[in-house]
Amino acid sequence: MSGSGRVLVVWCPDWSVVAALTEEGLSTAVPAAVLGRNVVEVCNDAARAEGVRRGMRRRDAQARCPELVLLDADPDRDARAFETVLGVVERLRPGVAPLRPGLMAVRAPARFGGGEAHAAALYAEMLVEAGVWDVRIGIADDVFTAEQAARRAGVQAHEVVAAGGSPAYLRGLAVDALLADPEADELVSLLHRLGLRTLGELAELAPGDVSRRFGAYGLQVHRRVRGETAGPLAARTPPPELACEVAFEPPLDSVEAICFSVRTTAERFVAGLAERQLVGTAVRVEASCAGPRGEDVVVSSREWLHPRHFSARDLVDRVHWQLQGQAQGSVRSRRAVVAVTEPVTRVRFVPATAEPAAAHAEGLWGGGASELVERGMARVQALLGYDAVRVPVAQGGRTPAARQTSVPWGERTRVVRSPQQPWPGQIPGPAPARVFAEPLPGELIDHAGLPVEVDERGWVSAEPATVRVPDVGWLPVDAWAGPWPMDEAWWEEAGSPLRRAARFQVVGVDGRAWLLACVDGGWWIEAGYD
Repeated sequence: MSGSGRVLVVWCPDWSVVAALTEEGLSTAVPAAVLGRNVVEVCNDAARAEGVRRGMRRRDAQARCPELVLLDADPDRDARAFETVLGVVERLRPGVAPLRPGLMAVRAPARFGGGEAHAAALYAEMLVEAGVWDVRIGIADDVFTAEQAARRAGVQAHEVVAAGGSPAYLRGLAVDALLADPEADELVSLLHRLGLRTLGELAELAPGDVSRRFGAYGLQVHRRVRGETAGPLAARTPPPELACEVAFEPPLDSVEAICFSVRTTAERFVAGLAERQLVGTAVRVEASCAGPRGEDVVVSSREWLHPRHFSARDLVDRVHWQLQGQAQGSVRSRRAVVAVTEPVTRVRFVPATAEPAAAHAEGLWGGGASELVERGMARVQALLGYDAVRVPVAQGGRTPAARQTSVPWGERTRVVRSPQQPWPGQIPGPAPARVFAEPLPGELIDHAGLPVEVDERGWVSAEPATVRVPDVGWLPVDAWAGPWPMDEAWWEEAGSPLRRAARFQVVGVDGRAWLLACVDGGWWIEAGYD
């Protein structure tokens, strides 16, 4: 095969872990693993050094490495982060073929950079400058052999397989080399049971026998190890540059002046998306200041979301909120709280999520009521501030107060506790309509006029007869249910609000219902059913 048909593969090991740690702002040197369905899907070298392996269950992985950082699997996050690698390679040679996050292929340059080895070194240097430290490169006649070569290269190094040498190179590799493909686990296990230890032994089998014994996937692997799968790469078209920015000369230190100056850029940003029949539903706003050597340094970066899609006016409002909040030290960036104390030299709009405009088009007879509400909320936010308009969000918890939180209007819902998880001790539905910010003092007595008590085992001293509710008075109990005992945070000190409690649902003779909690022998009214 000619040099122009050779393939260069760039491999970034454990990319899912690297992408997740980078997004969380953690060091990539800490032991970490990405979990899917409670099983380790990917782990880094630091975790493997402690005995963590792919396919291990969460409990076993934590037993091997108690300080293991556990991360959720997110293919979209991995693909977004890998765009950095694709963009660096595309600057040198268009026609990149992303195979999966962490792995990509491109036609190996025959003469550019002084040959294949020099070109590979140049790719590695540029990726390291972009912040991708563990990068390995392989060059061969086909993608499969180039990937195997990359997996055997050192950190920031490369391995070149001579033209026509793919079958000989693959022949000595163990069949475990196929495990790089998640679909090959069953095939590798079967090859081991049949006594086939190397890819050369698999390549010596007849294609018909392989097809009958291992099926279509086994035949595909057989062709790979024989070097018969070389063909054109499915190269992608580089995505259009949709980001827009404006530079200030001289730098501006007034939020009002910055907002006035970015209006035209915001309109150009929205118009650029509209030309491609797109709208931005999530936009990252970056503000830069002059660094110590005069270079632009991003000091404020935040990803904003919109219930519908951003207009130019919405973007200007976000710039104002972000910079004004940074000046007051109240707005959090995605990495840390960074105060903008220097004049701003540049503002940049980057579309984090762009969706087809047809999906957000108005109805045939104009906008509906929900669209009018969204526009009204946006106007209120523009007047009062971003955090002034909030919406309730359900989250997990045992008490009614713990099961609710609020987020700013238009912000992505981020709950601390998942409502899908089991919460032993929580009351059954329906949920109460009114939840008091602070529980109200109440009383619950039996027919003898004595307070109803609940012991540690949930035993009720007597049947409730009368309940006292503030601003209502004493009410005879018409019906009641419970108790639902709850014992959490028993290790906390005595003054902790999270202690042993028992909850009752009580219905008065007037038809109103209340949720009561017995804590340390006293009764508190947590919520009401209207």
